[in-house]
Amino acid sequence: MQITLTTWNINSVRLRMGLVERFVQKRNPDILCLQETKVEDGKFPTSDVRKLGFDHIAFNGQKGYHGVAIFSRLPFEMIDKREFCMKGDARHISARFGAAAGLKKPLTVHNFYVPAGGDIPNRELNPKFGHKLDFIAEMHAWFGSDFPDANPRSILVGDLNIAPHEHDVWSHKQLLDVVSHTPVETEAMKAMIAEHGWIDVMRHFTPEPEKLYTWWSYRAADWLASNRGRRLDHIWASPTLTNAARSIEILADARGWEKPSDHVPVTGVFEIE
Repeated sequence: MQITLTTWNINSVRLRMGLVERFVQKRNPDILCLQETKVEDGKFPTSDVRKLGFDHIAFNGQKGYHGVAIFSRLPFEMIDKREFCMKGDARHISARFGAAAGLKKPLTVHNFYVPAGGDIPNRELNPKFGHKLDFIAEMHAWFGSDFPDANPRSILVGDLNIAPHEHDVWSHKQLLDVVSHTPVETEAMKAMIAEHGWIDVMRHFTPEPEKLYTWWSYRAADWLASNRGRRLDHIWASPTLTNAARSIEILADARGWEKPSDHVPVTGVFEIE
């Protein structure tokens, strides 16, 4: 069966529910994963989400910060939330789909919001950067331990806050000392992908040296004219889904919508039995 899945850092789901509705009307994904929802679970706008046709909703939130959610037209078999770095923040949620969703074998979708890391790329001077590095290390360790057995068919999406390749940023040279593209971050992400066999689906369809961006800073007076973007949002597939991906779309136009997020939706289409 064909599954259309979108990841999007929405930067407050309640503030931008109108943009979510606009996107759903435009692309109609089966599964929509949001990051930085910025709302505690008791105040999540579930009724608004159901009006968009998503009967299955899972979220992991906290007041004012972070938060992740999965909206689905397909029924969930199981929901899981994992805490990283013992911080008590809401940065991961996963949903498993099975026979009720029309699949022969289970599929798990993991939705991550990796810490941004602050402005100074030094863990001694900036605890936020240390937190980011520790978070990535803990993800890496999990992928090497009990993760494969529990997640044989997986798609991992989210705002991972790292642009790993030279052409994932507008200027590799100028951003080498900027958080999200420093060597310690990019090497850690590349190692995680390589060692665990993840398929970077966006780069599978659009190899380097073509530029790919999913985020443009609010600080730019004219984001489109300057085009100083970074690829911070990702869709990865496990090795068992090597041939499942059919297409990828980055909806850059969404950055120009009224009161936009600084991230744009990324949509993957998969053929999964």
